[in-house]
Amino acid sequence: FGVLKYFFGCFTSRIVSAITAHSFQWKIPALRSGRSAHNAYRSPTSFPVCLFCTLLCSTYISGRTGSLSEEFAKLGYDVLGVDYSYGMLNQAMQKKLEHNLPIQYICQDMRELDLYGTVDITVCALDSLNHLDSFSDVKTVFQQVFDVTEPGGVFLFDMNTPYKHREVLGNQIYLYDTDDVYCVWENQYEEPDNQVTIQLHFFARQEDDTYVRSEECMTERAYPPEQVTAALQQIGWEVLGCYHADTEEPLREGSQRMVFAVRKTK
Repeated sequence: FGVLKYFFGCFTSRIVSAITAHSFQWKIPALRSGRSAHNAYRSPTSFPVCLFCTLLCSTYISGRTGSLSEEFAKLGYDVLGVDYSYGMLNQAMQKKLEHNLPIQYICQDMRELDLYGTVDITVCALDSLNHLDSFSDVKTVFQQVFDVTEPGGVFLFDMNTPYKHREVLGNQIYLYDTDDVYCVWENQYEEPDNQVTIQLHFFARQEDDTYVRSEECMTERAYPPEQVTAALQQIGWEVLGCYHADTEEPLREGSQRMVFAVRKTK
C-alpha cells in the first residue's frame, strides 16, 4: 500500500503540473471565478468544469479517492467527479466534507456518461480506459466525452501501452512488503488486445500481529497509439499531442504510458 499510495500521490502532482504548464499551448479555457458546477447545468454559457472519469476498483486507488479532483478544486476550477463505484465516491465525499471543497460527485459508468450539460475540460487518469472490456467501449467513451464537451474544450487522458503490457507486466510476479501490508501481484498476459489479468493478494497486519488475507482481480487491455488516434479523429477530436508519460517528449518505442491531449474544434 505504501509504495502504491506514494506513486499515486506523485502522479497527482505531475498531472496537475502538466495541465497547468500546457494550458496556453492546449488553449485550455481560462478560469472564470464565481461560478459553480451546479450553475453549469442551467446556463447556456460554458463554465470551467473539470470532469474526472474512472472505472478503477483497486483498493490502493480507492484509498486516495478524490485526490486529483481536490487538487483542481484548489486551483479554482469547478469540479465534477464521476465514478462507477459507490465505495470510492463515499470516500471522496468524506474527504470533500473534511476539506470543505465545492466538488460534485456523480455515480455513472463512463460508457453511459450523461451530465445534462457541458464541460470545458475532461481528465481521465490512471489508465482507467485500459480497464474497459473492449476497444468498442473505449470508442464509446470518446464519443460520450465529445458530446458533453464545449467547442474548444479539451480531453486529457492516459493509457498503458502495448509495450508495458507485453514487456513489463507480462507474466511477472511482484512483491511489495511494508510495515502494514504484504502484497503479491501476479500477472497473466494474453496476446489478443495485449490483455493482462492482474491478481492481487493482500495480507494486512492486525493489531495482534496476525494477518488478514484479501484478494482482488482486474483485467486491462492495451492498444497501439495509431489505433487510438484514428478512433479519436473519426469522432471529430483534434489530437494536440501524444506524449511519453508525463513529459513533453513524443511517444517512443519503450514508452510504458501514453498521455493524449485532444480538443473539440466544432
